[in-house]
Amino acid sequence: MVKYIFITGGVVSSIGKGITAASLGLLLQQRGYRVTIQKFDPYINVDPGTMNPFQHGEVYVTEDGAETDLDLGHYERFLGLNMKRANNTTTGQIYYDVITRERQGEYLGATVQVIPHITDEIKRRMCKLGESGDYDIIITEIGGTIGDIESLPFIEAVRQLLHEFGKKNALTIHVTYVPYIRAADEVKTKPTQHSVKALLELGIQPDILVCRSERILSLEIRSKIASFCNVDSKSVFSAHDCDTIYEIPLVLHQEKMDLVVLKKMRLQDTKIELGTWKKFVSKIKNPAHTIEIAISGKYIDYHDAYKSIIESFVHAGAENDVKVKIRWVNAEDCESGNLDEIFEGVSGILVPGGFGTRGIEGKIKSINYARINNIPFFGICLGMQCAVIEFARNECNMPRANSSEIKKGAFSVIDLMPTQKGIKNMGGTMRLGSYNCVIEPGTKAAEAYGVEEIKERHRHRYELNNQFRDKLKNKGMVVSGVSPDGFLVEMIELRDHPWFVACQFHPELKSRATNAHPLFREFVKASKIYSFTK
Repeated sequence: MVKYIFITGGVVSSIGKGITAASLGLLLQQRGYRVTIQKFDPYINVDPGTMNPFQHGEVYVTEDGAETDLDLGHYERFLGLNMKRANNTTTGQIYYDVITRERQGEYLGATVQVIPHITDEIKRRMCKLGESGDYDIIITEIGGTIGDIESLPFIEAVRQLLHEFGKKNALTIHVTYVPYIRAADEVKTKPTQHSVKALLELGIQPDILVCRSERILSLEIRSKIASFCNVDSKSVFSAHDCDTIYEIPLVLHQEKMDLVVLKKMRLQDTKIELGTWKKFVSKIKNPAHTIEIAISGKYIDYHDAYKSIIESFVHAGAENDVKVKIRWVNAEDCESGNLDEIFEGVSGILVPGGFGTRGIEGKIKSINYARINNIPFFGICLGMQCAVIEFARNECNMPRANSSEIKKGAFSVIDLMPTQKGIKNMGGTMRLGSYNCVIEPGTKAAEAYGVEEIKERHRHRYELNNQFRDKLKNKGMVVSGVSPDGFLVEMIELRDHPWFVACQFHPELKSRATNAHPLFREFVKASKIYSFTK
């Protein structure tokens, strides 16, 4: 039978449940087990696709076109696997399905209630991946914090499944926070005790506790926690702050958490292979050089809005033996600010994706600065669109060039895709998921990928307007990637520039811990070379 691991969190949000799930998943995977991870989010939105990035962070898009929680990015980066739509479920999806069935008369006149109808649908989704036959272990992360009213149906569903599966087939891990009071120079266990008590009141006794703290918890503290929380002392683990999140699996392995899980679930203690991961972590912690790359965006006050880009720089930095320090640049500041001061000392400039008019002109000026000063440049999604606008304005004698998203007119070099016209519902209606792209030989894109055709993930409504393609090409813009039918421009670059590449898709979504994305790898490489020569 498939084994199920449920991960909950207590005391505070953003405690690290996703990293814990990804780390444990990696350890079990490296022991030869087939592992996947799923996230259940308690918000009523159907998915995060319409949420403000300042509230929820980036929207992570899967291969099959689902807009999901950013934790799925951690799962993919750690495990090197592609998650699917079924790996992320929200309260909105649950209620939508149940209400649809009720409207269709499937409940035969019954009164539809949270228990059993909502909890039954949650349980069905929790077991769906396990029924595929593709996995030995399913790790399920429950979003939110114990005590949140929104999470109660999920916790009740977990309680029922624990009873149905039995102890040898299912266990719970509770991730909690143990604060360190600096003035008193001591850690406090009371919040953890209260968190576990709240979980017990909902009918769940955790099997394992992962205690997040600034410092390594002593055996004495762990024993105290174990005693008050009815948990074996060997099942209380200290997850202290590390230099990098990629060190967490090594910390948990050193504490033998994976062995405890295997023992509790009656699974064989197979040989583990962590050599590649250890080398990767060592490269992160011991780089030969440091370079600084600017991200010119409009969500820079909330870094999780660019989470996958940040992690892609970590991966690419490790492969280039450098640490990438990010300079966060508010694109609006570039509209009237001194660009020489704003970008002083940077070795590369990246303009990320986004929506809306705010900061557009600043992004365009950032791109212009990179282009005329021969600074390595990387544009992603809206970043590519802004690169096209900048080139059209300054090299193609089209000073009024713009995107029809910003201002409609005769010089809309970026325009709404034909398939996006007439769409009214905003959620899940963009061009989403993985699409093929044909690479032009002899380009920087071809040099990076080393193949003639690739697949990348998309999330956009607008594209390069083909009416202007020839004019842009005649002035020196290289179309280095197109859709298989040749209609959609997927990548552009400039030949007479050290490294100026932009893409309509989101390469950051396919970068993996020990396998950096080719475009990020080459961008960081070019920025490294620039830092040595400037």
